[in-house]
Amino acid sequence: MLNLNSVMIGTANPKVLAKFYAKVFNKPADMEDGLWAGWQVGKTFFTIGAHSKVKGKSKEPARIMFNLETKEVKKEFKRIKSTGAKVIAEPYDAGGSWIATFADPDGNYFQLMTPWKD
Repeated sequence: MLNLNSVMIGTANPKVLAKFYAKVFNKPADMEDGLWAGWQVGKTFFTIGAHSKVKGKSKEPARIMFNLETKEVKKEFKRIKSTGAKVIAEPYDAGGSWIATFADPDGNYFQLMTPWKD
């Protein structure tokens, strides 16, 4: 069985994205090294870093999205919206699970969602 150990978002604006995600995660980075910053988010390490092949806004922001699990989707939606995150979709009921979608400053999409039910 594979374990998703980490997620890295490459950017031309690492300082801007790091500042944004510090607000989203509601804590300073657990790791900072030059143009790199990272947070332990649940069991996954989330990293922002400078990448020479990334320029401008995401051209297909819905291609890959990461989901942040919370039992409080509506409450966290309001908090994250107040950080200046761009709202893509307000919280909606998706068959018993709540989902909301945002875009970060590079245009990458991420979602809030309630935990999956067994």
